[in-house]
Amino acid sequence: MENREKLKSKKRIVVKVGTSSLIHPKTGHLNLFRLEKLVRVLTDLHNGGKDVILVSSGAIGVGVKALGLKERPDSLPMKQACSAVGQGQLMMIYQKLFAEYNQGSAQILITKETMLNDMRRFNARNTFNQLLSLGIIPIVNENDTVSTEEIEFGDNDTLSAVVTAVVEGDLLILLTDIDGLYTDDPHKNTRAKLISEVPVITEEVENMAKGAVTKVGTGGMATKIAAANIVTDCGADMVIANSRDFNDLNRIVAGKDIGTLFLAHKREHFDFRKYLTECPYLNS
Repeated sequence: MENREKLKSKKRIVVKVGTSSLIHPKTGHLNLFRLEKLVRVLTDLHNGGKDVILVSSGAIGVGVKALGLKERPDSLPMKQACSAVGQGQLMMIYQKLFAEYNQGSAQILITKETMLNDMRRFNARNTFNQLLSLGIIPIVNENDTVSTEEIEFGDNDTLSAVVTAVVEGDLLILLTDIDGLYTDDPHKNTRAKLISEVPVITEEVENMAKGAVTKVGTGGMATKIAAANIVTDCGADMVIANSRDFNDLNRIVAGKDIGTLFLAHKREHFDFRKYLTECPYLNS
């Protein structure tokens, strides 16, 4: 529990929430009740003195509904069109909800190329730092309308890990539809056990990763382990937790034993190019 207690002192926190956590599963429409709850909890974390960054999926899903499509498209141009429509609507809702709590928010769209280019990455870091110093909560997503890598091969698990590295965050919390990392797929094996803490990511840990469970999301446990590799190597902790109760964000930051905690290594020089070119979820 000592490592959990250390989470209380984390200052800069990145929270990633997936599409399946924000929509009604039967209709695919946004779950406004849950969205409002997420905004309230994030604002409260910020009010408690934390720097908060939200990495939010959902733009393509929102665009699918806005355009009256019956299902998520397969073609890249159509996915990008859905994203272009959905990103504006999703951001409008976020800003409206944050404004209800007098909390400023800002949209930041990132591409892989931004992170590979030293000057662009430096400018992105400065933008994040300036927004955070002004008390703003940045809302980040991949710029799907111009980037092919994210839609075809990547997802926001890895994006949130890269953002954590860029802003020199202390903690990344990945909210998903599973309680954390299990010894086996709990949907198939009732004897699978939740792992509370991972000091080092070994080959055995990587072998526990399974594919995506939900149809609306693009990532699975494998991408979360890949994200944990990035985050822990850049000197931050990471927690995988279930998104069923957004109040768990407060409990995690308060040191409660929720989800799976991946422990940080000593922060050294972090090679963005190495991770962005070698990570299979960011490669075309």
